[in-house]
Amino acid sequence: MFRNQALPDLSPGVGDGLQYLELRNAFAARIAAGELKPGDRLPSERALQAATHAARGTVREGLAQLEAEGIIYRKDRSGWYVSPPPIVYDPTRWEGFMAYVEAQGRRPATETLSATQIAADAYLAGVFGRPVGAPLDLIRRRRTIDERAVLVEYIVVDCALAPDLLQFSFDQSLTSILKSHYGLTVTRNKVDMQPCALTGREAEALHVKPGLPGLNVVRTSYDAKGRVVEFDREYWRHDALKISVETRVR
Repeated sequence: MFRNQALPDLSPGVGDGLQYLELRNAFAARIAAGELKPGDRLPSERALQAATHAARGTVREGLAQLEAEGIIYRKDRSGWYVSPPPIVYDPTRWEGFMAYVEAQGRRPATETLSATQIAADAYLAGVFGRPVGAPLDLIRRRRTIDERAVLVEYIVVDCALAPDLLQFSFDQSLTSILKSHYGLTVTRNKVDMQPCALTGREAEALHVKPGLPGLNVVRTSYDAKGRVVEFDREYWRHDALKISVETRVR
C-alpha cells in the first residue's frame, strides 16, 4: 500500500539540487525491504507530485533513474511498475528461449513482427558462406516474459537449407521447425554479447524510452557439417536478463 509518509518532502527550494535522488532512494529502499514487490504498480506521477511537493521534472527524473537501474519499468498507458526478477541465461548451454524461461517458472510468448526474404549483403554473405545477393529469410520477432516485452530479435536463415520456410508460423519454436521439417539440428553455437543503447525500432518494439541501456546478443548456430543454420541478433532489455556461467577448474 502506498504511504505518503514514506516519501521525502521535495518542495522546490528544499535540498541541494539532487532531489530526484531522494525520490529514487526512497523507492529503492521500499522495494529492497519488500514493501513494494515485483509487479506492484507505483503511484502516478501526479500523485507523487502531490505527496512530495516536488516539481514535475524532479519526479520524472527520479523515476527515470530507477528505470535506468532496472528497478522499475514503464508499461504503455498504464504507469510504472516494480521490475520482476531477471531471467538467468547461460550462453554455454543450448536451450531455446521457451524452454529456459519455462524452466524458471515464468510464462514466455513469441510474436512475429515480420518475415520476409532478403538478398545477402557482404556481411551476411560472409556469415553464411554464400555469394552476395543469395536469398535469405529474415524473421523479426518480439518475445515476452509474463506478458512484458523483453527482447526483439532478427533471425536470418539460408533459403538453400530451408526452402519455403516462410510458409510457417514463427510464433512457435523456429528450432523445432528447422529440425522436424528440414532435418537441421544445431550442434554448436558462437555467442557474442555487448552492452548497447536501445534506439529506433528496437526501443519502439520493447516499449522503452530511446537510449535506455540494453544487451545485444549475437548468436551463430552451426550444424554437425559446419553449416550456419541460424544467425540471430537479439536486443534485450537490460533489466530482463542475468548472465550466469558455471565453470570447472581443472
